Amino acid sequence: MQILENTWRGAGLDHADLAEIPAPSIDAGAPERLLARCPAAAETPLTPLAGFGARVWAKDERERMGLGSFKALGAAYVIAHEAAATGAEDMARALAGRTYVTASAGNHGMSVAAGARIFGAEAVIYLAETVPEGFAERLRAKGAQVVRAGAEYEASMAAAARAADDNGWTLLSDSSWPGYTDLPHRLMEGYLAMAAEAARQMPEAPTHILLQAGVGGLAGACAAYFRQVWGDAPQILVVEPDAAPALQASIKAGQAVATTGPVSCMGRLDCKEPSLIALKGLARDADAFVTITEDEAKDVLPMLAEQGMATTESGAAGLAALRLMDLPEDARVLCIVSEMAEA
Repeated sequence: MQILENTWRGAGLDHADLAEIPAPSIDAGAPERLLARCPAAAETPLTPLAGFGARVWAKDERERMGLGSFKALGAAYVIAHEAAATGAEDMARALAGRTYVTASAGNHGMSVAAGARIFGAEAVIYLAETVPEGFAERLRAKGAQVVRAGAEYEASMAAAARAADDNGWTLLSDSSWPGYTDLPHRLMEGYLAMAAEAARQMPEAPTHILLQAGVGGLAGACAAYFRQVWGDAPQILVVEPDAAPALQASIKAGQAVATTGPVSCMGRLDCKEPSLIALKGLARDADAFVTITEDEAKDVLPMLAEQGMATTESGAAGLAALRLMDLPEDARVLCIVSEMAEA
């Protein structure tokens, strides 16, 4: 494990590339109002965990809306918002004729596929060659067309963007870059429903919060909201694979950078470039950026499974980092178990 203290904390990055990039939303009421109209929406539990020395609570996102991860709150929320904006009486056909396209390591694609299906749109999901076929099968079961493209996430994202341009489809990415911020900004806003639940459920304000990150959408949204609720007191640490330290490297460089590295077992976090919205927010809100190795990510899984919290290396990355930290027994730690275990 390697830890980089964030020298930009509070002020944020002052770089031209981020000047026109919006900071993450903190309006949890917007997604909560829309989710209140969804029969599948329900709060997920906050579960205490033992064996970490400190007192630990994990927000359990493994059953979120039956889709297996927190991502159910992202793309599907964006699509639901666009369907509501049509004013259609028959919401099941509100987006008929629309096609949403994206790249995904699995869970984001599930959210796009589910949202499109509910409101009458089509979904096309581009997957890198490294994404397990099991995810492809789950996407097809939701009615999505699956296209394999590229050896890593970034290549599949480029292919999805080309397909959107070529076919007049709506690109719905969970990342953001110059000229593409509106939809990912709303997507990150959807994650605030989870953050608001966790803030209500915590018995005491946390002293430490660990948030795993790929492009950084989850971490950026939650960190912004938790700062609003709990102020500067909690230490917020962002956890990435050492094979894909996009946020840590960008913080060290003082600007967004692309990283390189081998394929990580933390597949949903294996993103080599940061979302600029997330980077802007986390440069202001996070206290430190942590990278963990493949073995460190795997080692925590049996311990969690024994407590009924079986998940993946990606889902447990925050807890994997926590296990390596020497926090005092009176520390109060909030982590997120972000996805279900793979079959």
